[in-house]
Amino acid sequence: MEKNTGCVVRKMRKDEIQLLDDFLYEAIFVPEGTEPPPRDIVEKPELRIYTEGFGGSAHDRALVAETDGRVVGAIWSRIMDDYGHIDDGTPSMAMAVKDGHRGRGTGTALLDEMLRTLRKAGYPMVSLSVQKENYAADMYLKAGFKILDETDEEYIMVAHL
Repeated sequence: MEKNTGCVVRKMRKDEIQLLDDFLYEAIFVPEGTEPPPRDIVEKPELRIYTEGFGGSAHDRALVAETDGRVVGAIWSRIMDDYGHIDDGTPSMAMAVKDGHRGRGTGTALLDEMLRTLRKAGYPMVSLSVQKENYAADMYLKAGFKILDETDEEYIMVAHL
């Protein structure tokens, strides 16, 4: 489905699952003026759970945003014990849009479609973790997410579907 973002949001194909490592790296919030972490940070166990064996569970779902035949964004969810974990029946979500494609509605289009997908699948809610400084926190609030818990640096948010 295409919105006025210039992108098409669609299901991620099996041959694209390896892209999740790149998007996981892109999803790491780097505050302005801070050096990005090394790329191999995605190999840490606390981050591997987002992508390792993805597609092997009935709870794994992923969508991509495509522009001019290139994947420029991804959103995925699975039931996992991650930073946004709230219980063993609620999927957690991660999302990233490549630099240069942010601020154009691509993230909102991905998020809206994932919420529809999860609602259709019968999940009562979805959770995520987001750094308080991350501008995406506002997007999640506008999409209906509520702050369930917080630390000094991040929110754990849920959206009732």
